[in-house]
Amino acid sequence: MEQRQFTFSGMEYIRPDFEMIEESAEKLKDRVNCAVSYKEVKTCLMEMEELTKHMETAVTLASIRHTLDTRDEFYEKEDAFLKAKMPEVTPGLLALKESFMNSAFRAELEEEYGRQMFVSMELEKKTFCRENILLMQKEAVLTSEYEKIMATAEIPFMGETRNLYGLQKFFEHEDREVRAAAYKEYSAFYHSHEKRMEEIWDELIRVRTQMAENLGYDSFIPVGYMQQGRTDYGLEEVADFRRQVREYAVPLCKKLYEMQRERLGVDTLMAYDEKRVFPDGNAIPAGDEDFMISQAQKMYHEISPETGEFADFMIQHELLDLKNKPGKASTGYMTILPDYQAPFVFACLNHTIFDMQVLSHEMGHAFAGYMAMREQPLSAYYFSATDIAEIHSMSMEQFAYKYAEMFFGEQADKYRFAHLQDALMLVPFGTAVDEFQHICYGNPNLTPKERTLEWKKLEEIYMPWRKYDADDFFDRGGFWYHKLHIFLYPFYYINYILTTMGAMEFAAKNAEDHEKAWKDYLKLCKCGGSMSYLETLRHAGLSVPFEDGSVKRAVEYIEGVLL
Repeated sequence: MEQRQFTFSGMEYIRPDFEMIEESAEKLKDRVNCAVSYKEVKTCLMEMEELTKHMETAVTLASIRHTLDTRDEFYEKEDAFLKAKMPEVTPGLLALKESFMNSAFRAELEEEYGRQMFVSMELEKKTFCRENILLMQKEAVLTSEYEKIMATAEIPFMGETRNLYGLQKFFEHEDREVRAAAYKEYSAFYHSHEKRMEEIWDELIRVRTQMAENLGYDSFIPVGYMQQGRTDYGLEEVADFRRQVREYAVPLCKKLYEMQRERLGVDTLMAYDEKRVFPDGNAIPAGDEDFMISQAQKMYHEISPETGEFADFMIQHELLDLKNKPGKASTGYMTILPDYQAPFVFACLNHTIFDMQVLSHEMGHAFAGYMAMREQPLSAYYFSATDIAEIHSMSMEQFAYKYAEMFFGEQADKYRFAHLQDALMLVPFGTAVDEFQHICYGNPNLTPKERTLEWKKLEEIYMPWRKYDADDFFDRGGFWYHKLHIFLYPFYYINYILTTMGAMEFAAKNAEDHEKAWKDYLKLCKCGGSMSYLETLRHAGLSVPFEDGSVKRAVEYIEGVLL
């Protein structure tokens, strides 16, 4: 495929012509309805592709530039405008998609492009109604406000003003008093915003619950599942998965933290000690952001020809923005710019082992997007479902273990140990996040303080080792406020935990037969979102995480490596 010459900084943003988009969608719908041949319908599908790709590229470009500097007034207003406008054009685009669903040539479309295209369209139809447009706009305003609170944090600490990522660096500090002080400031930031954050969360629950009722559902939970693209599993499977986590993952985490307590030589392992894995210090990257990017490029060339080509593409076209800067949103993500067939990676490196995790995790997402955009015929298949997408990223973290010396030198083994332990420690926390959302949306009339108490109860179940050292705010359950996904992406977070099972399976396969493991991983990336969840797992040779024993196998693999 011929590569376009462009750079991210040189991309021109032009606001989408929404009136033209609506008119074009209406005309395309009429043409599909009147089509007398498959060729005509296919031509309309390709025209819809171009129409929506141009729109999505512009919307994504504005969103990226807004998160790069949330203080930029133009992109702040533009992002807000686009978020308000998109729900308004949705009815016309859905009507166009419905014309394909009802076409006499649907069977031919399915034969050429697969049935998943229509599954996705059906989910969009089920989760949208005109009565929800104003609610979707309100939801966007609320989530943007939460993001801005997080992004504009300015916390004086150790002689400098730091944002949240800058402060988190000190959670690994050699001096326990410094760690405790940093954690106290972290807690104080959320405590100072508690009133508004609990109001935002309360409003989001009410808005989303009303959306669900307008769609004919008793609660937002089934709508949230559909928004995540879940079609071949549901509440019962996820609930049983949480049971497995409680039974197998929590005890090993507790054992590993006890070992860490002994290594650090403290009487009680406090929350501010959890990131200090070794008494003589955690692994620290051997250089700055430019060094890390340079080493990552070398690593990806060694992993495979495909990843080498991908890394060159990302660097050549300025598709990585990794430096921690004032005003930059406190998050990390990968997104795509369809017109350019380009992924974009956003992160805030802070000179800890987190940096290597970003360069493997988000780049894993980006590599999958890069491959899918070159393999799949429809933009609907560029992204896989969220429960598959995290396998790409978390498995790439495992494939990168072999190259840790390139980033950490003699501290590479420290990185590998700490990273694998951290991957396990995420499992109980992420599962608690999922159960917390089920509780909140299943009981929308809980008061804000009752919700926070529910989080405290979940900590006692999933993280019984957690001690906050007289931090009243976190100790009464305030820790959940920091998790952006709870506010922005309902029911997303369990995907990290489900896919940990797939990542550990890839890690075990990689240890036995790298060539076969990599071949299966490429199959996973190339298929994008062209199959359902269970179909994709089978295609890539992966087990189903809901099956009894899946969590036990993953935990046993980690235990065998760490103990």
